[in-house]
Amino acid sequence: MAKLALYVRLEAQPGKEKEVETFLLGALPLVEQEPGTVTWFALKLGPSVYAIFDTFDDEAGRTAHLQGKVAAALMEKAGDLLATPPDIVKLDVLAAKLPG
Repeated sequence: MAKLALYVRLEAQPGKEKEVETFLLGALPLVEQEPGTVTWFALKLGPSVYAIFDTFDDEAGRTAHLQGKVAAALMEKAGDLLATPPDIVKLDVLAAKLPG
């Protein structure tokens, strides 16, 4: 079972909502190449608020994700796309239901 998670809240700058959505959709193929990322979700919470939720079996997987291509691209584009810096919260998973 995945024991660790990340929750990243993203708030788009006014008028940049579609660009944030495009970025998130484009991140999926990169995350699929990360063996340590068990699950990954890009979420729309409101008109301009988004989130990423992902899970990991161990700290090595979570650290690799935080140092990976998606995180680097997000930090590079954050100033142009986001109203505030990404809010990254490290979480512990208490229970989960996953396929398989």
